[in-house]
Amino acid sequence: MKIGKIEFSDNPLFLAPMEDVTDMGFRLMCKRFGADMVYTEFVSSDALIRRVNKTEAKLAISERERPVAIQIYGREVDAMVEAARICEEYNPDILDINFGCPVKKVAGKGAGSGMMRTPELMLEITREVVKAVKIPVTVKTRLGWDNDSKIIVELAEQLQDTGIQALTIHGRTRSQMYTGEADWSLIAKVKNNARMYIPIIGNGDINTPEICKQRFNETGVDAVMIGRGSIGAPWIFEEIKHYLKTGQKSKSKPSEWYMGILKDMISENIANAGERGGILHSRRHLAASPLFKGIDDFKKTRISMLRADNKDELFKILDEIPDKFWR
Repeated sequence: MKIGKIEFSDNPLFLAPMEDVTDMGFRLMCKRFGADMVYTEFVSSDALIRRVNKTEAKLAISERERPVAIQIYGREVDAMVEAARICEEYNPDILDINFGCPVKKVAGKGAGSGMMRTPELMLEITREVVKAVKIPVTVKTRLGWDNDSKIIVELAEQLQDTGIQALTIHGRTRSQMYTGEADWSLIAKVKNNARMYIPIIGNGDINTPEICKQRFNETGVDAVMIGRGSIGAPWIFEEIKHYLKTGQKSKSKPSEWYMGILKDMISENIANAGERGGILHSRRHLAASPLFKGIDDFKKTRISMLRADNKDELFKILDEIPDKFWR
């Protein structure tokens, strides 16, 4: 599989772009465990062209995380074109356009998956962004706005005609948000459309090695993108790759190993964003990590863990957690 000049091995695994999750520290951690490509948090075109410092900071990338994609979103053609050119200055390997975010503050204003209601504008934005930059442009979107308007099969062909070099499809409509189960049948229909020739990347509910292998086998997608299944568990990439290669689940490691990974991630975040910023970035992962599920009487410890405001305090709490992980 290739996107532009970037070649990937068989069955590549990508880290999905996620707001307040895929900062540089987490991206580097996922690369460490075998993610074949990582994506930045999504970036607002409107904020970027105003040169908002917090937004522009999201464009920083490391040579250690390549190949890496910067993802932008917006609803105005000119703003998206200008934002795309700004992103190109930061030298990402790929520029991705977000037509999939379902949250109200994005989709409700017509951006993200809100574009499923205005497909002609979506296509115009994509066409103009492709023309504006020299790096490969890709798109991430959903099946449609709601159950009565699943337009992805026809839309995929139209997006391909704009010049994009890969398409990621999340197997839900905007109305579903993240509820219910992702429907991969339409992803498969797009992939198996004889008129499609660009890589198709499937996304939605990939949280175990078995499910990932099933999706590859049943749909024939060129790559799989992993989102929420990686939060607080960057080792999921290594576990899935082992299963895809051997057909066997990897052996669980000592609990101290998993805790060490979380500490490494926190330390990386602090190195990149300062102590307060790094800890704030880490809280989402600590709250979602499967390591702490099933521990008796954990509520008080969880609250303390998520309120800790310095590294020493946080690591002390982590060191005192009972050796009784989900594994």
